[in-house]
Amino acid sequence: MSKEINTIGVLTSGGDAPGMNAAIRGVVREALSKGKKVKGIRRGYSGLLSEEIEDMISTSVSDIIQKGGTILQTARCMEFTTEEGQALGAEMCRKHGIDAVVVIGGDGSFRGAQKLAEHGINTVGVPGTIDLDIACTDYTIGFDTAVNTAMEAIDKIRDTSSSHERCSIIEVMGRGAGYIALWCGIANGAEDILLPEKYDYDEQKLVNHIIENRKKGKAHHIIINAEGIGHSTSMAKRIEAATGVETRATILGHMQRGGSPTCKDRVYATTMGCLAVDLLCEGKSNRVVAYKGGQFTDFDIDEALSMQKKISDYEFDITFHLAR
Repeated sequence: MSKEINTIGVLTSGGDAPGMNAAIRGVVREALSKGKKVKGIRRGYSGLLSEEIEDMISTSVSDIIQKGGTILQTARCMEFTTEEGQALGAEMCRKHGIDAVVVIGGDGSFRGAQKLAEHGINTVGVPGTIDLDIACTDYTIGFDTAVNTAMEAIDKIRDTSSSHERCSIIEVMGRGAGYIALWCGIANGAEDILLPEKYDYDEQKLVNHIIENRKKGKAHHIIINAEGIGHSTSMAKRIEAATGVETRATILGHMQRGGSPTCKDRVYATTMGCLAVDLLCEGKSNRVVAYKGGQFTDFDIDEALSMQKKISDYEFDITFHLAR
């Protein structure tokens, strides 16, 4: 870096995730403890471009660690995907005296941070997404809370499904990644799990499995369906017609994004927020904070974005053994 960091900006971008507030709190208080100023940027990159920027002090983040969502709000910003938008974002940082920005979000948010770095603004990304789909890290802020929220809801649906001897299709979030569906499938003892990465769209297999289980005397059949496959309501109608078993669809939706974060999401998010500040103060930029192999660490953003992540074949394979 060409000069010492004096002022750090912090923003949340993309989908909200429980624990983001803990990360914001970590950034603000760690930076203040090192004698740095902090500016909160509201509504992500959109707020950066429209100058929704405010000074933050210690009390700005009081009583927020237990709250879901993000006190800085979040938004998607198509303008920031353009060269003009990125250049304007860097100009706004300089206008407001922001030497570095901590970006809390997913891969798309990190691409924005990468572009800010190319325009001379020091950046560190913090992985905040309930989807657990960032390849460089084994943990993302919000996943633990989201998967526990979904698990508890599915337990309740399972009770009524058993009482009415139904098949229940429960759709969880995960447009391009099936981690919530996989974890809930195992944790809730689902009979079938449909993942974007693995599903072959052969509904006859589901029909056959339901019929086989009904012959064995099973009182219910739980199918966990990832959002990336979707169409749960129409799938339920087709399955009921094919099996004669009453079938209902439940879409859990955005309830999975909300709620008070778990202890893990509070502790890990706080640690990641503090580490982001420490990296900037050490003169590092264009980095992503990660939790890998049981340790908090960091990666170059370019390297992080080039990594690929896939569902564990072993974890997916055992779901078939457990459901039969």
